Amino acid sequence: MGLAVSGGPDSIALLVLACDVLGPAQIAVATVDHGLRRQSAAEAALVAQLCSARGVAHATLTLTLAAGTAVQERARNARYRALEYWAHNRGLGALVTAHHADDQAETLIMRMNRGAGLRGLAGMRSSAVVPGGALPLLRPLLGWRRGDLAAVVAQAGVATVDDPSNRAMQFERVRVRAGLAEAHWIDPAGMAATAGHLAQADAALDWAADRIVVQGLAGDPDLPRALALRVLERVIAQTGTSVPRGRDLARWHDRLAAGQVATLAGVRGDGRARPWRFSAVRPHAPR
Repeated sequence: MGLAVSGGPDSIALLVLACDVLGPAQIAVATVDHGLRRQSAAEAALVAQLCSARGVAHATLTLTLAAGTAVQERARNARYRALEYWAHNRGLGALVTAHHADDQAETLIMRMNRGAGLRGLAGMRSSAVVPGGALPLLRPLLGWRRGDLAAVVAQAGVATVDDPSNRAMQFERVRVRAGLAEAHWIDPAGMAATAGHLAQADAALDWAADRIVVQGLAGDPDLPRALALRVLERVIAQTGTSVPRGRDLARWHDRLAAGQVATLAGVRGDGRARPWRFSAVRPHAPR
C-alpha cells in the first residue's frame, strides 16, 4: 500500500498510524517535491529520514511545473499522476492520503459556493480512484479532526513540515479554512458527516440508474430529473463519443423533456417518442 506523505502534520500522522496498524513492511511512502519552494527538497529529505528510521521504503518524486496561473490545481493534477505512476511501478494496490474531516468540510463549502449538485456535495469519498487514473484511492482519516492528527504526531515526538502556502490567502481553500476557524458555531465534523450521508444518496442514484438501464427503461420520460440525468450519463457512456459536462447533459435532458430532438456527444435523442429513443450519430465524412 502506498502512502502520500508531504511532511505536514496530517500526512506524518498517517505514516505513524499506518506503521502502528499495518507495520512498516506493508507500506511504501512517496513524497512529491513540486519544486515550488526552496525548502521543498529539504522537506522531502525529512520524510525520507523518518521513513528510514522506521524501516519504511521511501521515494521522492520530483516535478517541474511551468509558470502560470492555477498553480495549486496544476500541482494537484501533476502530483496524482506522479503518485499513480510510482505506485504502479512498485506494484502497490492502492494510494492512501491523509485527507480528514476538516478538509472535507472545506471541500463541501467550496463546492456549495459553486452551486454543486449532489455528486459534488458528497465531497471526498473514503474509497475512490486516483483523479484521472484507475488506481484505488483510499482516505481512511475522513472521520478524524485536524487536532486529533496533531495529537498523534505530538505523542510520536516526530518533526513535521510547516508549509507557508497553507497560510497564503490568495488560495480559496486557505480563505475557507480561515473562515471556518472564526465561525465557532460551525462544526466541521458535522459537515463531514453530512457529506458522507450525501455520498450514500449519490450511490443510491447510481444504483437505481444502473438497474433502469439494464431493464431497458433509459428513455422513460417520467423519471425524476436527478435520476434521469444519471441514466442519460450511461446512455452517453454506451454510445457516445465523449464525456459531456454536467451542464450540457442537463440541457440535453431538458430539451428531450420538452419533446425536442437533440444531439449530445454523438448520441441523438428523440424526445418526441414515448419512450425517448437514442441512436448513435455518424460522424461527418471529411470533405
